[in-house]
Amino acid sequence: MARYCGSVCRLCRREGEKLFLKGERCYTGKCAVEKREGGPGQHGRGRQAFSNFKIQLREKQKVKRSYGLLETKFRDTFDRASRAKGVTGTELLVLLERRLDNVVYRIGLGSSRRQARQIVNHGHVLVNGKRVSIPSYCVSPGDVVEVAEASKKNPLVIAAMEAAKSRNIPEWLSLDQAAVRGTVNSVPTREQLPPTIREQLIVELYSR
Repeated sequence: MARYCGSVCRLCRREGEKLFLKGERCYTGKCAVEKREGGPGQHGRGRQAFSNFKIQLREKQKVKRSYGLLETKFRDTFDRASRAKGVTGTELLVLLERRLDNVVYRIGLGSSRRQARQIVNHGHVLVNGKRVSIPSYCVSPGDVVEVAEASKKNPLVIAAMEAAKSRNIPEWLSLDQAAVRGTVNSVPTREQLPPTIREQLIVELYSR
């Protein structure tokens, strides 16, 4: 399966903001966005012209990279959102948030979405008591997401849980830290989704 193998800090600098792709490092002064100004590369600080198309493209790239998806998978998710009842942009964000790897990250079982995806891929995560190793699995209200008993002593999981204590868990999720278990309380509303995302720009881009 295709995947991005380059520097993830480069992606953050390209978008001009933190995408929190390296876990706890992004919350420290070591973050590349704070240490170096401008985009990556030799001409990163050069003057850039902004057209409507470029603004829409950068918003799409930002969201796609935040959730760790490549173009084909992201476009498939958009097509599903466009067929759903409701506002297409909101439905897109809801589908992205309901991905199992994102839920594992949100409840603090992984320090980043990349690490959460690895934990899921390696079979450490159970949904309603059954092992699920598909990161794109779409959770539903009432689902219980937990780490397998044999994996609760995994150093990565322990470190991620400890670091997550300083982060807020979204209202549509809840966490039982002692049992290393999270519950999906409801489908997220737009008010519970990241406010910095301008999803309408993505809809306009794909509608061209």
